[in-house]
Amino acid sequence: MELRLVRQIADINRQAWNALVIDSNPFLRHEFLQALEDHQCASAEFGWYPQHVALYDKERLIAAMPLYAKTNSYGEFVFDHSWAQAWQSVGLAYFPKWVTSIPYAPVTGQRFLIAADYNADQIRALLVRQLQNLASEQQVSGWHILFADALGEHTDQAWLNQQTDWLIRHDCHFHWFNRVYHTFDDFLAQLKPKKRKNIKQERRKVAEAGVILRRLNGHTASEQDWQDFAHFYQKTFHEKYSLATLNRDFFQAVAQALPDQVLLVMAQRDGKNIAGSLMFYSDTTLFGRHWGCVEEVNSLHFEACYYQGIEFAIEQGLQRFEPGAGGEHKIARGFEPVMTQSAHWLRTNPFEQGIKGFLADEKRMIDDYYQDCVLHSSYRATC
Repeated sequence: MELRLVRQIADINRQAWNALVIDSNPFLRHEFLQALEDHQCASAEFGWYPQHVALYDKERLIAAMPLYAKTNSYGEFVFDHSWAQAWQSVGLAYFPKWVTSIPYAPVTGQRFLIAADYNADQIRALLVRQLQNLASEQQVSGWHILFADALGEHTDQAWLNQQTDWLIRHDCHFHWFNRVYHTFDDFLAQLKPKKRKNIKQERRKVAEAGVILRRLNGHTASEQDWQDFAHFYQKTFHEKYSLATLNRDFFQAVAQALPDQVLLVMAQRDGKNIAGSLMFYSDTTLFGRHWGCVEEVNSLHFEACYYQGIEFAIEQGLQRFEPGAGGEHKIARGFEPVMTQSAHWLRTNPFEQGIKGFLADEKRMIDDYYQDCVLHSSYRATC
């Protein structure tokens, strides 16, 4: 078998890569990752240097992995700034580091893409061993695998949890689960009366404000829709966060390449687009990603980002809706706490005991937070 690190995903056969993707996860598809590179979103300018992993058995691609050398921690959603400062304090370089994740997207999914007719654990072990050797040769500080799918006994994260040289971090996100609903009202019926009333009020406020919601995909969204959405996203990002790394060309490229995996919710008032929410979906899961607006309307964010997504997931028979990281306000709108994990291998770790202690304390805190969120569930006790 031959392991290659590839600096642009275009050098890996698209069909061969996509054949390894389970559930048609849009963020792992070759087209999505290539659009990030082609339109300078995952690029040196923002500290992302592609080094994608390709493992060949003779000439067949049997395993792959998105991998980036990073010169900062931007766009990862697992915060290690204190680690970087600690390394710097003793004269060590924390950057570059390696990250296996989807740039700017805290979404769960495969991280080791492995052909179904190969033993997954054996291939994972082979990849990790060879990549750790390469990491040492390149003198990267470590390798971080973020948001690997942990639902199930034989997932990437389950395997990583068994490896003694990997440190595991925990976090709490909020997901919505489809309990075989047929309509949005079926979903509302499972909520506590006060929560159900609140959601109806929020949806009514948007309608009474004269806002019309349109659900579009890559086939039906116009160039003007994408131009408007990119403006909304960049304006909102600059105002609330900092650097907007995605652009209109990227959005349109993904919509053209994966038209049936894109959901663009556009809000109009008086015939003018005023806000938008961008989501993607696999065979089983809806992923909420980006939002922006140029007019503030009471509860419009909840309608465009949550309720339209839930309604769409029910209509499409999707099992789950991941609306993005953070936000315990999601609990009141039918989302439930879910534990997420990330795995970290540090080539040299002068703070091993301190970091292990930190992770243990962090896990206790996350466990307590998770349990508190469970107690505040919006669902009736029979659910």
